[in-house]
Amino acid sequence: MSQWKPRTFLAQALGKIDAGSRAIVPPIHVSTTYERDADNQYRSGNSYGRPDNETVREAEAILAQLEHGAGAMVLGSGMSAAVAVFSTLSPGDHVIAQKVMYWALRNWLATEGVRRGLEVSFVDAADTAAVAAALQPGRTKLVWLETPSNPLWEVCDIAAIAKAAHAVGARVAVDSTCATPLLTRPLELGADLVMHAATKYLNGHSDVIAGALITAQLDETWASLQRIRASHGMILGPFEAFLLIRGMRTLDLRVRAACSSALDLATRFSAHPQIEAVLYPGLPSHPQHALACAQMHGGFGGMLSIRVKGGEARAIATAARVRLWKRATSLGGVESLIEHRASIEGASSPCPLDLLRLSVGIEDVDDLFADLDAALNAA
Repeated sequence: MSQWKPRTFLAQALGKIDAGSRAIVPPIHVSTTYERDADNQYRSGNSYGRPDNETVREAEAILAQLEHGAGAMVLGSGMSAAVAVFSTLSPGDHVIAQKVMYWALRNWLATEGVRRGLEVSFVDAADTAAVAAALQPGRTKLVWLETPSNPLWEVCDIAAIAKAAHAVGARVAVDSTCATPLLTRPLELGADLVMHAATKYLNGHSDVIAGALITAQLDETWASLQRIRASHGMILGPFEAFLLIRGMRTLDLRVRAACSSALDLATRFSAHPQIEAVLYPGLPSHPQHALACAQMHGGFGGMLSIRVKGGEARAIATAARVRLWKRATSLGGVESLIEHRASIEGASSPCPLDLLRLSVGIEDVDDLFADLDAALNAA
């Protein structure tokens, strides 16, 4: 299916037909153990369910093709995928990560990562020069990027940072959850690894917790990641892998709809009298808009944030008054979500107190605007 566009091979889950039943929908393989051949070999490639599952491999094949990678693996959560990457490092290794990024991982790096002996530098990754200046030749082993970054939606230059990192022997991993493989393919821009919280857009229905890693090369780091997943029991369950495959079959349609509505809402709310600022890379006013245009193709994502006039109290009051938007964490589902992000992240969060994060779903955009507009005016 390599000659077909993503929408086509996603809709058909790579077009595989089950050899035994001729089923069009991929079956769920739930066995935890597999029979050896008479000569004591495992020619099926399966020995035990902790490292081996055919439904998991089907999901991985779709992801590898979608990201144009050499290999893919799915894990029990996005955090499992990220922690697995950092687990390939050794005590004393230097890591660069963003100041503003997914809070759970940032917090893990600042606490557990440091306890494991990692030296972590948090930098403004939207400033390529700042990242280059933080690189330590021979010591920096990994640069972790997230673009667009959650929840301020800054965009970093993957190609430029990868070039600078590789020059000092560092690898680059990109959390591309919010861009999705449809809008940005980091491996083609020089990244070594891509991570997705597959819970979000890849599944898209708020009913699976999953993570994914895709690699540019089948190298020793990739082999190490495979060993870590197997030994730590991080593999995704077969039913969850099946749901992930089902979700990816509509990924193109869902992402295109979310991108269109998010841009529409960002444009309308930019002129709203109760809003101080709209943070969305698709707006010409966004500081990295030109980079987003060059690096993201087909849309700017379904995520945006608004900063409400009147500060924290008014932002929370606005969220309390919505009827259609759902007050919930997470993102990337078919339903639209609103969240006062600073309340989740706590006192040490760099997230502004007046900020509401919006995950735009696939509802009618006029309904979404009217609901939030009424809440803003009533708060």
